[in-house]
Amino acid sequence: MSHFYFDIWDGEALVVDEEGLDLVSQRAAEVEAALSLADMARQLEPLASSDGLAVNVRDANGPVLRAIFVGKRVHSIN
Repeated sequence: MSHFYFDIWDGEALVVDEEGLDLVSQRAAEVEAALSLADMARQLEPLASSDGLAVNVRDANGPVLRAIFVGKRVHSIN
């Protein structure tokens, strides 16, 4: 087991994870980051800016990965 921390950037502020999670592998941390990011994106208001949503994952040795939500608006031609 490894201990991972999931710091959340919501486009305005960084929320530092002080507790973290014990997970079996880095792959499990990647999945947890992706699920967290998807949950954050689902909670966005339909017309809200989605710039800057990210989950930064770290362990005792430092940064492990960064999952970023990139939203693209589609504009109607009509």
